[in-house]
Amino acid sequence: MLVILIAHAIAAVLAPLVVRSIGRNAFYPLALVPLASLGWVIANWGTERELHIQWAPGLSMDIDMRFDSLAAIMSVLVLGVGTLILVYCARYFTDDEPRLGIFAAEMVAFAGAMFGLVTSDNMIILYTFWELTTILSFLLVGHYAERATSRRAATQALLVTTAGGLAMLVGIIMLGQQVGSYNLSDVVANPPTGWLASVAIVLVLIGALSKSAIVPLHFWLPGAMAAPTPVSGYLHAAAMVKAGIYLVARMAPGFADSPPWRVTIITLGLASMLLAGWRALRSFDLKLVLAFGTVSQLGFLMVLVGVGSRDAALAGMTMVVAHALFKAALFMVVGIIDHCTGTRDIRKLARLGASAPWLATIAALAAASMAGLPPFLGFVGKEAALEAILDANMLEPWQRTTVVAAIALGSVLTVAYSIRFVWGAFGRKRQRTPSAAVEGMHAPSALFLAPPAVLAVAGLVAGPLSPQLEKLLTPYSTTLPAGPHADYQLALWHGINTPLLLTGLIVGAGTLLFVAHRWAVQRLRFQTPPLGNADRAYDATLRAMDTLSMRLTGFTQRGSLPLTQSTILATLVLLPVILLALRTDVWAEIRLWESPLQFTVGLMMIAAALAATVLRNRLAAVILVGLSGYGCGVIFALHGAPDLALTQFLVETLTLVIFVLVLRKLPAEVDERQSIGFKLPRAILAVGVGAAVTTLAAYAMNARSSAPIYHQLPEAAYTLGNGRNIVNVLLVDIRAWDTLGEISVLLVAATGVASLVFRHRRFGTAPRVADAPAVVLEAASSTETTWLRGGDLIDPRHRSLVLEVTTRLIFPTMMVLSVYFFFSGHNAPGGGFAGGLTAGLALVLRYLAGGRYELGETVPIDAGKILGVGLLLAAGTAVTSLFLGAPPLSSAVFEVTLPLLGHIKLVTALFFDLGVYLIVVGLVLDVLRSLGARLDAQEEVNA
Repeated sequence: MLVILIAHAIAAVLAPLVVRSIGRNAFYPLALVPLASLGWVIANWGTERELHIQWAPGLSMDIDMRFDSLAAIMSVLVLGVGTLILVYCARYFTDDEPRLGIFAAEMVAFAGAMFGLVTSDNMIILYTFWELTTILSFLLVGHYAERATSRRAATQALLVTTAGGLAMLVGIIMLGQQVGSYNLSDVVANPPTGWLASVAIVLVLIGALSKSAIVPLHFWLPGAMAAPTPVSGYLHAAAMVKAGIYLVARMAPGFADSPPWRVTIITLGLASMLLAGWRALRSFDLKLVLAFGTVSQLGFLMVLVGVGSRDAALAGMTMVVAHALFKAALFMVVGIIDHCTGTRDIRKLARLGASAPWLATIAALAAASMAGLPPFLGFVGKEAALEAILDANMLEPWQRTTVVAAIALGSVLTVAYSIRFVWGAFGRKRQRTPSAAVEGMHAPSALFLAPPAVLAVAGLVAGPLSPQLEKLLTPYSTTLPAGPHADYQLALWHGINTPLLLTGLIVGAGTLLFVAHRWAVQRLRFQTPPLGNADRAYDATLRAMDTLSMRLTGFTQRGSLPLTQSTILATLVLLPVILLALRTDVWAEIRLWESPLQFTVGLMMIAAALAATVLRNRLAAVILVGLSGYGCGVIFALHGAPDLALTQFLVETLTLVIFVLVLRKLPAEVDERQSIGFKLPRAILAVGVGAAVTTLAAYAMNARSSAPIYHQLPEAAYTLGNGRNIVNVLLVDIRAWDTLGEISVLLVAATGVASLVFRHRRFGTAPRVADAPAVVLEAASSTETTWLRGGDLIDPRHRSLVLEVTTRLIFPTMMVLSVYFFFSGHNAPGGGFAGGLTAGLALVLRYLAGGRYELGETVPIDAGKILGVGLLLAAGTAVTSLFLGAPPLSSAVFEVTLPLLGHIKLVTALFFDLGVYLIVVGLVLDVLRSLGARLDAQEEVNA
């Protein structure tokens, strides 16, 4: 299973390159990936396979996958139909289709995500794949991004399904916490009860219903018809919309008797079947006819898999297979019609059947299965559905009657819009000659017709072979309780019985409805849709949310930074202190200092902080703030934390340099006339924040009721992380997930700074001497000895030869020290962060001495690439350990004895630390390039 996911991921990455190489024919080799995966599914049919990879057990996020009968059924549909859709794409698109490579990658990735969804046992992993399909659906529906309709449809689908997914996530967490396991198999085997479980079930069902476009969350599916037809044929027939059906089918064995289960699923499912079936009769776009028909059929499927009986489950799985076959085929037929004639409007199509007889035959076969006519699989499934509902003893007699009547009425609508589809697309319509669109059409190729033909014929063949199909479906249906009679057997003929009589009535009534619709119903002119318009309700909801958010934002954010900051800080002071005064019985014992040296350093820090608040000169204030930071580093050192002290000194120095770079663009002194507010309230607030934080920290330390965990850290660092430097082991091993998140934030910050300064795009590497304008090169000062190449381009009035010589001598030493910190950090003070900061300070020194051209000479590499390589290294260690069967970011130790070097002990966390090192260096380089070199260039232009 994991290999299948990896294969689809690799194919998705390579798809743009393959498309660029061989054009639209790239879909043929890409189709081999789901085809080969389908072979694995068929080879393992009837077996149960499980995969367990420990990842983050503390967060219940282990990779647990399970392949059983239900997963096999859904996998065949996802991979089999996916293969045919990719083959269909090779003839549907042209070689010059915009963004075709990205589209191919998204389609292959979607197939892999759907396979991951139906085989996931861990509910958190299932949710991850669930949302991945949502994102890919957004991208696929919005393929024609230049069209407003596509953008709206993609956004609508994203908002509706994501909102449902978030509700489902809350329900998943509630169920997982109640059961004590996040594995779906455990939850279904031991279903919780009570009102809390009922709430969780409703939340999960919201996610499933929104994904499967069930009323009232159905409106996104007709809108998604703005997508290319292959997307509709795959996502909206056989894949994405089946995700909700799958989840309900998966949970039905454990939760079918839950109080909210049947009333929610059956009521909304029947409403979808009826309302969408009616809307299908009102549409003139062939694709919309199928879209509303899909919503109607999904409601039918939801009812069958939600009833909770063995026969209903068998009927549901039969209809799931039948629906995937005929609906994907019909969507592809519509795509061929649109491709060949340039229209999908049934009012512009006449006598197409005579011009394209093979296409008409394929459409008729698929539509017959959709209408439930014998001997197609759709007929077998509908007969089984009627029989299952009639024998569903978990429903009251009046409920069974109501459900059967609603299904019969919905089936009448299905027959009517099935006939309307075939007649509207291929009928003569009392015209002696083809319509203009049909007359100017080009004939579809055999390869273009092959994929829908395979599916349509499969629906025909599967009907007579339904007893053999039943053997493949019953392993799932037997997981639900049996009815009062013997288990239902799939077959074309069960004698003359109630379902058969109902089928005859449905077909006759559907035909009459189609005839009546032609001459009577379609002549009605409604000022507003008789059943309402869900799109308008959606737009009204968005407008209401926009209005509410604007009013809330206007109330809470007045546009004043001092007011906003004061509100946050005042809350920080008042809320914790009041709660502490009312709810605690612990008294804090505070020792102000342990040695006179600490007292002296503390006084210096206080004096520097107070002086910084009254100085008008910005540079002097920044230096004093830095002095308080250096004092904090001294305190760390006095407490026996040299690693923290080293990091504090390096960060404080680098911060001071960045402040100085920014201050170049500001006036030297603060203009008191432009100060906002009164100083006294701000001073009181500042003192209050300091006092509150100090008090909370003191109470937190005195409130401990057990031994602090730091007593265990020295041993844990050596036994778990194979290092003696506790701080570094914590960062790169024990709490490496936190570090990975923090360096990701650093990367985002660097990108944000570059965006603010460059406004439009990154400018690549810093300029080198060869990039300098000719005027600058001619005016460059030249000496017999060049200490720094960029120094020759500095204005002699601003050049310091002493600083250049010192930099030339010190820079190599600083870089060696940086490397030493990096390699020694696992067992001594240092590490990737400290080493990166040291290297960054060396680059700062080089820039200050030699100017912006010297920065490019020193590191002629784009800072963004350094940041990317660093993040790739850090994240790669997680993936590598995962592939080796270990938890992500876990360390391994290699020991070897080499000549001259002696005994070497290498911990793989070093590679993670290397990523941290490169990210810090890249961040410093990006800041110097944006706040330094870029601003220098602007000043030269202004001068």
